[in-house]
Amino acid sequence: NQRGKRLYLLGLGEKPGAAEVMAAFRSFAFKRKTSLPAELGISFTENKVGIPIPAAVEAAVNGMMLGFYDIGLYKTEEKKESEKPVANAKVDVFVPEEFAEAAQLAIEKGSAFARTQLEIFDLVNAPANKKTPQTLADWAVQSGERYGYSVKIFEKAEIESLGLHALLAVNRGSENPPTFIVMEYLPKGKTPLKKIGLVGKGVTFDTGGLSIKPSAGMHYMKTDMGGAAAVMGTVEMAAKLQLPVHLIAAVPATENSVDAKSIRPGDVIGSYSGKTIEVIDTDAEGRLILADGLSYLSKNFQPDVLLDLATLTGSCIRTLGYYAGGLFSNNDDLVSQLVQASNATGERLWRLPLWDDYKKEIKSDVADVKNFSGNPSAGAITAAKFLEMFTGNHAAWAHMDIAGVAVADSEFSSQKSATGFGVRLLIAYLEGLVERKGGLD
Repeated sequence: NQRGKRLYLLGLGEKPGAAEVMAAFRSFAFKRKTSLPAELGISFTENKVGIPIPAAVEAAVNGMMLGFYDIGLYKTEEKKESEKPVANAKVDVFVPEEFAEAAQLAIEKGSAFARTQLEIFDLVNAPANKKTPQTLADWAVQSGERYGYSVKIFEKAEIESLGLHALLAVNRGSENPPTFIVMEYLPKGKTPLKKIGLVGKGVTFDTGGLSIKPSAGMHYMKTDMGGAAAVMGTVEMAAKLQLPVHLIAAVPATENSVDAKSIRPGDVIGSYSGKTIEVIDTDAEGRLILADGLSYLSKNFQPDVLLDLATLTGSCIRTLGYYAGGLFSNNDDLVSQLVQASNATGERLWRLPLWDDYKKEIKSDVADVKNFSGNPSAGAITAAKFLEMFTGNHAAWAHMDIAGVAVADSEFSSQKSATGFGVRLLIAYLEGLVERKGGLD
């Protein structure tokens, strides 16, 4: 009621969840970041949001921080004073006294998420000439040093010694050598409830190889490592939060380029699992490198749960659009948990079938399996069936095809840009495990 004070009223819709609260505050901060006062208060003194006050506080803080994102990583023109965000901004959060302690924890969690998400935005949005497989490896090493988890980087000679033949085959056309990134997080002073394996597709640019993509949308293929970014961000966030789980993450990283040495349609290649693969389409390269990552984790770490995320197929986009990722699994309990996490975070998943009827689509005449059915239909499903063959018959495996949701239209850019999809989803899933004390039921 004081003179000169400005009151902002933020509409959140009829039944807002955490995702809607975050999006509203993010949009608010982005649109007004040059005109906001240096001191701003957010009032949750009356719970009119529809979700618990601590959850609303976390979402609001997260959204406010994300709203200050600047996608212009490589612009050289200095901004005018009127275009710069307010310096040394301070935000006070007001809640009923009984929520003070929980709100403080929510503020810390929301800001911790935002810092990781902002790094993921930069990583995914970076052009391929600024982001090679080594860039992903360097990010992982720096994050591990900062947050106290171990990182092992396998470079090309070690990849050859390991026998990651599918990863090497995809990399053959690139001047930038591959990396194979293994990240391991163990909580300090806690007995982990579960060992969770994560695999993320790390194709830093995808031309399609000799099965070359149309030029119209190829510039978006700098984002074909969105699955890797989600996995890497998840490990970092788990370490920040000191979740009582054991995480092992594998990121096979490479470019898929065109060269005289590139793999050709019809070639038969090996894999870490020992299975041979007939390459029908060189643009179905993501499943090749994931095959090696899944086999490596399954064989060497025997995780209780095995998850992979990948910007894998246009088929999934044609099926679900830009609103949900495809979910494939052989375990109903695991599906239920992942869907519950997706609903809570707004990072939506929708289950698609994994029936053995589709297995005949990837039967090869000359090798153990082929990487593409050759049919224009059910492409996301047959890709999942291909991956299933490299899980070692794991009893709790799930594949998430995030091709349609890793990038999206947003206030940050005139073209599609990174969403950070997967980090909040996976952390919510891991927190659910903690609440259930590791149980699948």
